[in-house]
Order: sequence, then C-alpha cells, then structure tokens
Amino acid sequence: MAINAADVKTLRERTGAGMLDCKKALEEANGDLTKAGELLREKGLAAAAKKGDRIATEGTVESYIHAGGRIGVLVEINCETDFVGKTEQFRSFARDIAMHIAAASPKFLSREEVSQAELDKEKEILRNQALNEGKPEKIVDKMVEGRIAKYYEENCLMEQSFVKDQDKTITTLLNEKIATIGEKISIRRFARFELGEGLEKKVDNFVEEVMAQAKL
Repeated sequence: MAINAADVKTLRERTGAGMLDCKKALEEANGDLTKAGELLREKGLAAAAKKGDRIATEGTVESYIHAGGRIGVLVEINCETDFVGKTEQFRSFARDIAMHIAAASPKFLSREEVSQAELDKEKEILRNQALNEGKPEKIVDKMVEGRIAKYYEENCLMEQSFVKDQDKTITTLLNEKIATIGEKISIRRFARFELGEGLEKKVDNFVEEVMAQAKL
C-alpha cells in the first residue's frame, strides 16, 4: 500500500528512527502507526535512536585494501567508550563498513552532504532524460523526485544496501549494532582511493571482486 509521508514523519517523531526504517515499518504494518512503532522497537531501531544525543568520541579508524592494492578505504567509526571500541564485535562492524565502501563506492556519507549545486545538476540531467524518453511535461517533475530518491540510495553510504545483506541499508545495520552493543555508534567520515581513478582504463566489476576476495 502507498505510505503517507505525514505518517512517516509522525512515526519518526515518535520513535526517532530513520525515515527509511519508518517507511519500511509502516509498509510492513499496512499503515498502522502503533504496530509500526512496535515493529521498530522489536528491531531495536527506536531504542537506538534514543542514544542519538549522546557523545561518541572513541572508536577506530579502520582500513581495507583490495587485492593488489587497487582500492583502499579509510573509515572513522565512533562509539562512546574505549572499551567498546576495542571489542571484536565493534571492530568486525568497522571492517564490514570499510569493505562495503570499497565495493559500493559511495560518493557521500549521507544525503545531507550532497551540495545544492550537485543536486541541481543531477535534477537537470534526470529531467532531460525524462523529456527525451517522451514523458509528458506534467509528470516529469514527479518522476525526477522519484529518481533523486534512487540517486540517494545509490550514492549515499547510509542509504545504500549492505553488500553482504541486500535487505538491509547501512543505516539499518548501524541501528541494529547500536541496539546490540548498547552505545551510540556513528560512522563519521570515510575516504576511498582507487588506483588510476580519473584516468582512462579498463572497467572491472569491483563489487564482485571485493566480495570474492572476502569469500562471500
């Protein structure tokens, strides 16, 4: 069923969970706000959101180097205590995120990092694409908004589907880890380097290569 944006906003305000998680919960609950809230609590997502105002300054800078040194990733992931930052569970999560970044090549951490200039440029491209496809002018703007949502999903780390479990976004994975560990955890920043980036070269399927290297 179609989910009302106002209901997503209401559920988010009630639980503090992410917009995508709220939308999925409402879809699963057939639009029932109470049931959707219960689903979020069962998954630990509402509880995770309540930790959002805590300060997380410990953690780790994790690295991932693809076979042969062709792709390198550095990612900073924060938690509240040094104790948690040294646990295998936390470090394993950090390694998974670094590997995901290597494979999925996000451009931004979240949609908030996408500049207005970048967004305007992408909208113009998408609008021209829709017009070239022969779509009626009156529905083009609506189509562009839908495609912009897809743009965020493809280019923003927090909205990408996790390479090891396509049913989960990175935000969902993060919230699950917060619920399990019991501390605020945040992915603060990352840098991805690809050998010869920007130069003309053979295009390989890096997602398959990274997954194969990780034996997944």
